[in-house]
Amino acid sequence: MICLTGDIHHSSLRTGNQQHCDITEIQVACRYLKLLEEAGVKATFFISGKCFAEEWEDLKPLTQSPLVEIGGHNWDCFQNTLFHRVCNKALGSYNGPLWFQRWDARRTAAIVQQKTGRTTRVWRNHMYMHGRHTESALAGANMRVCSDGVKRDCCSPVWHSAGIYNYPLNIIPDHEHLYHAERTREWVAWWQKRYDWSDDFGPDSYEVEEWTEIVLNGLRENEERGAVSNMIIHPITLYLCDKLASFQRILEFLRSHETVHMSRIIDDADRTRAQGTRP
Repeated sequence: MICLTGDIHHSSLRTGNQQHCDITEIQVACRYLKLLEEAGVKATFFISGKCFAEEWEDLKPLTQSPLVEIGGHNWDCFQNTLFHRVCNKALGSYNGPLWFQRWDARRTAAIVQQKTGRTTRVWRNHMYMHGRHTESALAGANMRVCSDGVKRDCCSPVWHSAGIYNYPLNIIPDHEHLYHAERTREWVAWWQKRYDWSDDFGPDSYEVEEWTEIVLNGLRENEERGAVSNMIIHPITLYLCDKLASFQRILEFLRSHETVHMSRIIDDADRTRAQGTRP
């Protein structure tokens, strides 16, 4: 099985990707959805609350597709950077104190319910920002899973004592490993020198053609080892790389495999956990 995910951000966030794009991020996501529909591939989209508040008419068609599961991606994606930097310095939690994170998740879930009638139970923090209060905050907001971070050898969701699953990505991510938008070779070299950044797939970035081969190889490797693939492909990132051409190559692989929403994986994890805890 394969769980395809993507993150979608409100235009007022003014990300680097958004500033390099000729259409809005949600408009790109709707083009991405058309490709999903042609291939019959499911996806879980983690969407910021402000997308629903500020761009509902553009977002609405995407939320109505049966192929799409809606997850939370913070209310405003840490848009008040000063507040979050102060929280990080004073509390050791960039996401904010426990009460704030819980309020943020509940506020995001509430507008999803208001606009779509759907209940949101899956979550990913913007920038995979995960702190010491994350599990407790999200469990208190009735989330079932948090898909932050990257762990190459992850095979399945991991239960946390706070009452929620953690489920990191196990396929190489796109944004951090692709040359695109402001992420030129020169920019990436500067970034590496300044922050010494790396994840479980290493520090390197690639042209989209090479990255696509790495993704396809990772999907095959996970299939061979019996692991469910948890992957992320931001619509706007692949649009900026080559107008979604490489995404269509990946879809050719995905359409011949079972794709599932993240909630289905958590349902399976609940059943496995229940069987394992029976006397």
